[in-house]
Amino acid sequence: MTPIDREVVIDRAAGALMGAFIGDALALGPHWYYDLDELRARYGSWISDYTAPMPDHYHAGMKAGESSQAGILLRLTLESLADCGGYDEADFCRRLDEELFPQLDGRPMQGPGGYTSQSIREAWRKRVQQRLPWGQVGGNADTTEAAERTLAIAVRYALDPAALADAVTRNTVLTQTDGTVVAMTVAFGAVLGMLVEGHRLDAAISAKLMARVKSGALPFHTVTVGNLQAPRPGATEAPTAGRFPSPDALLTQSSIARAARDPDVRIEPAWKVSLVYGMPCAVYHQFPAAYYLAARFADDFESAVLHAVNGGGQNLARAMLTGALVGAQVGLKGIPRRFVDGLADHAALLALAGRVAPR
Repeated sequence: MTPIDREVVIDRAAGALMGAFIGDALALGPHWYYDLDELRARYGSWISDYTAPMPDHYHAGMKAGESSQAGILLRLTLESLADCGGYDEADFCRRLDEELFPQLDGRPMQGPGGYTSQSIREAWRKRVQQRLPWGQVGGNADTTEAAERTLAIAVRYALDPAALADAVTRNTVLTQTDGTVVAMTVAFGAVLGMLVEGHRLDAAISAKLMARVKSGALPFHTVTVGNLQAPRPGATEAPTAGRFPSPDALLTQSSIARAARDPDVRIEPAWKVSLVYGMPCAVYHQFPAAYYLAARFADDFESAVLHAVNGGGQNLARAMLTGALVGAQVGLKGIPRRFVDGLADHAALLALAGRVAPR
């Protein structure tokens, strides 16, 4: 990699990480309003900046620009990566044991960030109350919680897709063990890594991902050959029999990117992608919406994250994931400065992002 290329990759990596922190904080105030009329009544017709949570709602008492627990966990993951020079599972688990879990008591509306998500509550109960070892505390939550922290791992290993997939998988199963959730989380990390490399979220990305499956870099099973054609006559097994049962989690992105650019397929205004794919928390609602917004607004960070926020429901995850995907495409230089400056502790987060550049 030439010095110029490395500088660009570092900028995209920082854009992905800061984009995730920004998306998280932008949705902190209007998080989890499933009644869109109530959301508009409280926050106006269009949310365009950081807002404080209402005193009777999620994250009450926090200030505009602060991070939810998802952002706090992303920062914890980044700090571990930075201090260890890469993914060190023992160090990551130690940080959860020593820094996060002592602040929890098992209740949802408690803990750093104002709300503790399902997978972390389950891990806390098994680890603290039942005293189970790491490796036995994962649960079946079907949300994007692991993706919200492992995106840091994906950025760190963006230039090594095999290491990326391995580290993201191992970190995910610490708290979430459903096979489909793990596959979709690893797929998101693989896509984010490609964007940091310099690829676009377009109709060609799934073919590029499948090439990595064929090479053995991504652990997905496939029985097809090039362009998803039938296997050769007489073949009893595919070239790749990976950990995940099919490559479908890697095929969604190209279809969504085509739809985002097809003049006959319009979602207007774009925030209504939350109604098309669904407003709840599960991975099958959140990932497609984030891919759509990141493909449609590939060069427009502000439009992408604000449409993610204004869609209501689980807009915090939607905005966090979208912010990472678009931030990776535009780089830190393409993120409006007001979003960076309005983010709580942004100087420390920028410094931290700079320590976790791909190698």
